[in-house]
Amino acid sequence: MPEIKQISLFVENKPGRMAKVSKTLSDAGVNIRAMTIAEAGDFGVIRMVVDTPEKGYQILRDKGFTVSTTDVLAVEMKDTPGGLYEIVNTLGENRINVDYAYAFVTAKAQSAMLILRVDDIARARSVLGAQGVKIATKEEIQAI
Repeated sequence: MPEIKQISLFVENKPGRMAKVSKTLSDAGVNIRAMTIAEAGDFGVIRMVVDTPEKGYQILRDKGFTVSTTDVLAVEMKDTPGGLYEIVNTLGENRINVDYAYAFVTAKAQSAMLILRVDDIARARSVLGAQGVKIATKEEIQAI
């Protein structure tokens, strides 16, 4: 099963930079599904899951952004206290490290969605699946 492709951008931390990124994607018809920004002084890293990652990557690269793609998992998570714990505890008990994560909820969803970057994506998929955790497909992310 193909992983979800996350787009990562390394950008200057200054006013208007996020507006330029979002306008570039908007003008190309690329919809952002989930996003996180981490700052590191004068620069930051924008990580996002979009509906058409190949198109999003290409348009951002063509516009001069420093951009890369990373494989991540999109995991359905109960939108209740302990929902996150069930997932990260399963990973931890199986010695799978979570490098970073971010979550989102949509009005259409019955549950929350957790985007995970882990050190062993195949094992994470296997152990979470064995616990009955649903891993979203690229098509399901596009349809949100």
